[in-house]
Amino acid sequence: MTTFTHEPVLRQRCLDLLAPAISADNAILVDATLGLGGHTESALTEFPNLRVIGIDRDPEALAMSQERLARFAPRVDFALAVYDEIPEVLANLNIEHVQGILFDLGVSSMQLDKDQRGFTYSRNAPLDMRMDGTTGQTAADIVNNYDFANLARILREYGEERFAARVANAIIREREVKPFTNSDQLVTVVRDAIPAATRRTGGNPAKRTFQALRIEVNDELSVLERAIPAALDCLALDGRIVVLSYHSLEDRIVKNALRVGTESKTPIEMPIIPESDKPWLQLLTRGSEPASEEEVAENSRATSVRLRAAQRIGVAA
Repeated sequence: MTTFTHEPVLRQRCLDLLAPAISADNAILVDATLGLGGHTESALTEFPNLRVIGIDRDPEALAMSQERLARFAPRVDFALAVYDEIPEVLANLNIEHVQGILFDLGVSSMQLDKDQRGFTYSRNAPLDMRMDGTTGQTAADIVNNYDFANLARILREYGEERFAARVANAIIREREVKPFTNSDQLVTVVRDAIPAATRRTGGNPAKRTFQALRIEVNDELSVLERAIPAALDCLALDGRIVVLSYHSLEDRIVKNALRVGTESKTPIEMPIIPESDKPWLQLLTRGSEPASEEEVAENSRATSVRLRAAQRIGVAA
């Protein structure tokens, strides 16, 4: 029997925001990033009439969450899928709309803790980084095969790396001598490419490169751009969505997707707003909420989290 010690980020805040929607009889919550099932376990415990649809693209995480949530078996369904496939998952279960949707983006603790997954720069591991370790290109494929322009692009755009060109050049020089196979090799090359003065602050200089590679390997931003609108389409009237992001690129996508539903299409000078032009979403947070100092002290993964939430108040035109 596996022992689960993972503490979900902003657990109580997520439950409080979702509560008005998922406390009703026959309510359904989609946990779009099930991971080890921490948020879902809390929701099923606090709301005894709730049903949860748990989605994850990682077969290993899904199996572990099934074990963790076995005692709730009649009230939880599991789906091996990417979170932009929410409409298809619900259609397969003959569900049209749900009362709550939760996204906890980024890498799960289980993925970070397993060295063979290759997500962390703090320990030596194979350069993999696939959320679903059974398919697709690995981080090693990218650093060994992408040309300079594409390497520099993903480092700059996805890693927000100031020295993207220098790092890309260093990677290309290294792979001509010895192809990349492990994280230590990449960490060393990145560190040496970053100016010494910059290396003294901001933590491990390789973290931005590893973030960029992980996003590229898993196509995370494109998937997220599709996932939020798709999820909102599945939200019932008065239903609520909560999204936890961990870097500015994710948060910007979420912000823009929610904003579409909160703005009227009628020019401000018009005295009457047609029903079809009225906002159909209401924001439940003022901007993006960070974790409290107490939360960060208890759970270091909450350090960079930003939470946004909204409620469906109408029908999209």
